[in-house]
Amino acid sequence: MRFTPRGTRFFDLLAEAAKNLVTATALLRDLVAAEPAEREPIAKRLHEVEHQGDELTHTIMVELNSSFVTPFDREDIQALAAKIDDVLDFTDTAADLAVLYRIGTFPPGIDVLLRVLCRAAELTASAMPGLAKVGDLEPFWIEINELENEADRVYRRILAHLFEPGGDALEVLKTKEVVEQFELAADAFEHLADVVQTIAVKES
Repeated sequence: MRFTPRGTRFFDLLAEAAKNLVTATALLRDLVAAEPAEREPIAKRLHEVEHQGDELTHTIMVELNSSFVTPFDREDIQALAAKIDDVLDFTDTAADLAVLYRIGTFPPGIDVLLRVLCRAAELTASAMPGLAKVGDLEPFWIEINELENEADRVYRRILAHLFEPGGDALEVLKTKEVVEQFELAADAFEHLADVVQTIAVKES
Protein backbone atom coordinates (compact mmCIF):
# COMPACT_ATOMS: atom_id res chain seq x y z
CA MET A 1 0.00 0.00 0.00
CA ARG A 2 1.45 3.33 -1.10
CA PHE A 3 1.53 6.24 1.33
CA THR A 4 0.78 9.45 -0.57
CA PRO A 5 1.62 12.68 1.29
CA ARG A 6 -0.93 15.44 1.36
CA GLY A 7 1.53 18.15 0.38
CA THR A 8 1.39 19.48 -3.15
CA ARG A 9 4.93 20.82 -3.37
CA PHE A 10 6.04 18.60 -6.27
CA PHE A 11 2.79 19.10 -8.14
CA ASP A 12 3.13 22.86 -7.74
CA LEU A 13 6.73 22.90 -8.91
CA LEU A 14 6.02 20.74 -11.97
CA ALA A 15 2.99 22.87 -12.82
CA GLU A 16 5.10 26.02 -12.58
CA ALA A 17 7.79 24.48 -14.76
CA ALA A 18 5.21 23.46 -17.37
CA LYS A 19 3.90 27.03 -17.59
CA ASN A 20 7.32 27.96 -18.97
CA LEU A 21 6.64 25.63 -21.90
CA VAL A 22 3.65 27.75 -22.93
CA THR A 23 5.76 30.91 -22.77
CA ALA A 24 8.69 29.35 -24.61
CA THR A 25 6.70 27.91 -27.50
CA ALA A 26 4.79 31.19 -27.90
CA LEU A 27 8.09 33.07 -28.06
CA LEU A 28 9.41 30.63 -30.64
CA ARG A 29 6.29 31.23 -32.73
CA ASP A 30 6.84 34.99 -32.44
CA LEU A 31 10.47 34.62 -33.43
CA VAL A 32 9.65 32.70 -36.60
CA ALA A 33 7.02 35.28 -37.55
CA ALA A 34 9.42 38.21 -36.96
CA GLU A 35 11.79 39.73 -39.45
CA PRO A 36 15.34 38.37 -39.08
CA ALA A 37 16.62 41.67 -37.68
CA GLU A 38 13.96 41.59 -34.94
CA ARG A 39 14.63 38.07 -33.70
CA GLU A 40 17.56 38.53 -31.33
CA PRO A 41 15.56 40.17 -28.48
CA ILE A 42 12.97 37.40 -28.72
CA ALA A 43 15.69 34.75 -28.57
CA LYS A 44 17.15 36.50 -25.53
CA ARG A 45 13.78 36.44 -23.79
CA LEU A 46 13.37 32.75 -24.60
CA HIS A 47 16.82 32.07 -23.16
CA GLU A 48 15.73 33.77 -19.93
CA VAL A 49 12.69 31.48 -19.80
CA GLU A 50 14.95 28.48 -20.34
CA HIS A 51 17.15 29.68 -17.46
CA GLN A 52 14.09 29.97 -15.23
CA GLY A 53 13.30 26.39 -16.16
CA ASP A 54 16.80 25.30 -15.15
CA GLU A 55 16.31 26.90 -11.76
CA LEU A 56 12.98 25.12 -11.26
CA THR A 57 14.54 21.81 -12.26
CA HIS A 58 17.27 22.39 -9.70
CA THR A 59 14.65 23.17 -7.04
CA ILE A 60 12.80 19.94 -7.83
CA MET A 61 16.02 17.94 -7.52
CA VAL A 62 16.78 19.57 -4.15
CA GLU A 63 13.26 18.75 -2.95
CA LEU A 64 13.69 15.15 -4.08
CA ASN A 65 16.94 14.81 -2.17
CA SER A 66 15.45 16.25 1.01
CA SER A 67 12.04 14.51 0.96
CA PHE A 68 11.55 11.24 2.79
CA VAL A 69 8.20 10.56 1.09
CA THR A 70 7.19 11.58 -2.44
CA PRO A 71 3.75 11.41 -4.11
CA PHE A 72 5.06 8.87 -6.62
CA ASP A 73 8.37 7.27 -7.54
CA ARG A 74 11.34 9.59 -7.35
CA GLU A 75 12.67 8.54 -10.75
CA ASP A 76 9.35 9.49 -12.33
CA ILE A 77 9.38 12.95 -10.76
CA GLN A 78 12.95 13.36 -11.93
CA ALA A 79 12.00 12.17 -15.43
CA LEU A 80 9.10 14.64 -15.66
CA ALA A 81 11.34 17.53 -14.65
CA ALA A 82 14.01 16.39 -17.12
CA LYS A 83 11.57 16.12 -20.04
CA ILE A 84 10.16 19.59 -19.35
CA ASP A 85 13.74 20.84 -19.32
CA ASP A 86 14.44 19.04 -22.61
CA VAL A 87 11.60 20.86 -24.36
CA LEU A 88 12.90 24.19 -23.09
CA ASP A 89 16.42 23.32 -24.23
CA PHE A 90 15.27 22.43 -27.74
CA THR A 91 13.18 25.59 -28.14
CA ASP A 92 16.04 27.71 -26.81
CA THR A 93 18.49 26.06 -29.21
CA ALA A 94 16.11 26.54 -32.15
CA ALA A 95 15.81 30.25 -31.39
CA ASP A 96 19.54 30.69 -30.85
CA LEU A 97 20.46 28.92 -34.09
CA ALA A 98 17.85 30.85 -36.07
CA VAL A 99 19.57 34.06 -34.98
CA LEU A 100 23.15 32.82 -35.35
CA TYR A 101 22.51 31.29 -38.78
CA ARG A 102 20.54 34.34 -39.89
CA ILE A 103 17.72 32.22 -41.23
CA GLY A 104 15.65 34.26 -43.66
CA THR A 105 12.41 32.60 -44.65
CA PHE A 106 11.42 29.39 -42.90
CA PRO A 107 10.15 26.56 -45.10
CA PRO A 108 6.44 25.81 -45.61
CA GLY A 109 5.04 23.69 -42.81
CA ILE A 110 6.91 25.37 -40.00
CA ASP A 111 3.66 27.04 -38.92
CA VAL A 112 2.12 23.60 -38.43
CA LEU A 113 5.06 22.47 -36.31
CA LEU A 114 4.68 25.59 -34.20
CA ARG A 115 0.98 24.96 -33.77
CA VAL A 116 1.77 21.43 -32.61
CA LEU A 117 4.34 22.66 -30.10
CA CYS A 118 2.08 25.38 -28.72
CA ARG A 119 -0.81 22.96 -28.34
CA ALA A 120 1.43 20.36 -26.66
CA ALA A 121 2.69 23.03 -24.25
CA GLU A 122 -0.86 24.08 -23.35
CA LEU A 123 -1.88 20.46 -22.78
CA THR A 124 1.15 19.79 -20.60
CA ALA A 125 0.62 22.92 -18.52
CA SER A 126 -3.00 21.88 -17.97
CA ALA A 127 -2.04 18.29 -17.12
CA MET A 128 0.63 18.88 -14.49
CA PRO A 129 -1.79 20.16 -11.79
CA GLY A 130 -3.81 16.98 -12.38
CA LEU A 131 -0.98 14.65 -11.40
CA ALA A 132 -2.64 14.13 -8.04
CA LYS A 133 -5.32 12.22 -9.99
CA VAL A 134 -3.06 10.91 -12.71
CA GLY A 135 -5.55 8.26 -13.80
CA ASP A 136 -7.73 11.03 -15.23
CA LEU A 137 -4.99 12.16 -17.62
CA GLU A 138 -5.40 9.51 -20.33
CA PRO A 139 -6.78 12.06 -22.85
CA PHE A 140 -3.59 14.07 -22.29
CA TRP A 141 -1.12 11.41 -23.33
CA ILE A 142 -3.33 10.26 -26.20
CA GLU A 143 -3.51 13.74 -27.73
CA ILE A 144 0.19 14.39 -27.17
CA ASN A 145 0.95 11.16 -29.05
CA GLU A 146 -1.29 12.27 -31.92
CA LEU A 147 0.43 15.65 -32.02
CA GLU A 148 3.86 14.05 -32.14
CA ASN A 149 2.77 11.86 -35.05
CA GLU A 150 1.57 14.97 -36.86
CA ALA A 151 4.92 16.66 -36.15
CA ASP A 152 6.74 13.67 -37.65
CA ARG A 153 4.69 13.86 -40.84
CA VAL A 154 5.19 17.60 -41.22
CA TYR A 155 8.90 17.33 -40.49
CA ARG A 156 9.33 14.78 -43.28
CA ARG A 157 7.51 17.09 -45.71
CA ILE A 158 9.71 20.00 -44.66
CA LEU A 159 12.81 17.91 -45.30
CA ALA A 160 11.51 16.93 -48.72
CA HIS A 161 10.98 20.60 -49.53
CA LEU A 162 14.42 21.61 -48.28
CA PHE A 163 16.21 19.00 -50.36
CA GLU A 164 14.49 19.81 -53.60
CA PRO A 165 17.02 20.45 -56.42
CA GLY A 166 18.30 23.98 -56.81
CA GLY A 167 18.56 25.02 -53.19
CA ASP A 168 21.67 26.56 -51.68
CA ALA A 169 23.37 23.66 -49.91
CA LEU A 170 24.68 25.70 -46.97
CA GLU A 171 21.34 27.39 -46.34
CA VAL A 172 19.58 24.05 -46.56
CA LEU A 173 21.85 22.54 -43.90
CA LYS A 174 21.44 25.55 -41.62
CA THR A 175 17.66 25.51 -41.90
CA LYS A 176 17.53 21.75 -41.43
CA GLU A 177 19.49 22.02 -38.18
CA VAL A 178 17.09 24.65 -36.84
CA VAL A 179 13.93 22.78 -37.87
CA GLU A 180 15.32 19.60 -36.33
CA GLN A 181 15.14 21.29 -32.91
CA PHE A 182 11.39 21.76 -33.44
CA GLU A 183 11.02 18.04 -34.10
CA LEU A 184 13.15 17.15 -31.07
CA ALA A 185 10.92 19.36 -28.91
CA ALA A 186 7.85 17.48 -30.18
CA ASP A 187 9.59 14.19 -29.35
CA ALA A 188 10.36 15.46 -25.85
CA PHE A 189 6.69 16.29 -25.30
CA GLU A 190 5.81 12.70 -26.21
CA HIS A 191 8.48 11.33 -23.86
CA LEU A 192 7.03 13.50 -21.09
CA ALA A 193 3.55 12.15 -21.77
CA ASP A 194 4.97 8.61 -21.68
CA VAL A 195 6.23 9.27 -18.15
CA VAL A 196 2.76 10.46 -17.11
CA GLN A 197 1.27 7.29 -18.55
CA THR A 198 3.84 5.18 -16.70
CA ILE A 199 2.92 6.89 -13.42
CA ALA A 200 -0.76 6.20 -14.10
CA VAL A 201 -0.05 2.50 -14.64
CA LYS A 202 1.92 2.31 -11.40
CA GLU A 203 -0.77 4.14 -9.45
CA SER A 204 -3.68 2.11 -10.83
